Amino acid sequence: MKILVVDDERDVEPLFRMRFRRELAKGEIEMIFAFSGEEALAQLKTHGKTDVVLVLSDINMPGMTGLELLDRIKSDPPPIPVCMMTAYDNDDYRGKAAALKCDGYVSKPIDFAALKEKINSFIV
Repeated sequence: MKILVVDDERDVEPLFRMRFRRELAKGEIEMIFAFSGEEALAQLKTHGKTDVVLVLSDINMPGMTGLELLDRIKSDPPPIPVCMMTAYDNDDYRGKAAALKCDGYVSKPIDFAALKEKINSFIV
């Protein structure tokens, strides 16, 4: 089960790998990382949208924003659940994400215990 994590800050990858080390070691999940919206779309094309069970994307990124990425993913079948991540949690972002059919919203700093529960709800 592949999860695509999209964030322009590269330190997210070692953080996620550390926080999900048990799940990764057991082969319960596989994490793919992209550092821009454009790279995320390329990863989805490479890995196949049917193999990726969830996309976790930052909202504020240079170039293609997370909201633009959400719109592109949702407009191209098959549907994939997308959860938005942001340090700038506000009603404006939540409203825009909801209008684009966002499947969840995660505030930074990330509560990894809650995130694991959210991920499990998409995988089951």
